Amino acid sequence: MSNTSKHAPNLMQTRRLARQRALQALYQWELNPGPVSGLLEQFLTTQDMENVDMEYFTELLRQSIALCKELDERLETYLDIPAAQLDPVERGILRLSAYELIRRLDIPYRVIISEAVALAKKFGAEDGHKFINAVLDKAVSDWRPHEGRNR
Repeated sequence: MSNTSKHAPNLMQTRRLARQRALQALYQWELNPGPVSGLLEQFLTTQDMENVDMEYFTELLRQSIALCKELDERLETYLDIPAAQLDPVERGILRLSAYELIRRLDIPYRVIISEAVALAKKFGAEDGHKFINAVLDKAVSDWRPHEGRNR
């Protein structure tokens, strides 16, 4: 019998929740830009952060905001419009995913794209997940050529 309870979240589940909360926090930051520290504090006190990989949530949020201009510039190679004109939810998903694809090489690109599509299905527009998938699929060929070559 396994030591893990059915109810104990695994790394994939806690990271999925971290991505969801990071997306929500990024969206909030878009509407009301301010210091990341205040946003983190607000989320810790107002959101259900149980079972969230807090270290990953903090990393995603801090880095996606700190690198947002660079991430947007890199993403625009695969967009027909400037990143600033994207729906804020889709822009947030793309920023989080771009950060992961570029800086978190320990996470397989398939996991990152799958999680991005799941976020888009949950929080985005009706067909937003197709757009997210198409953009990230093109980007991964350039950003992770060795990994993407055998897709």
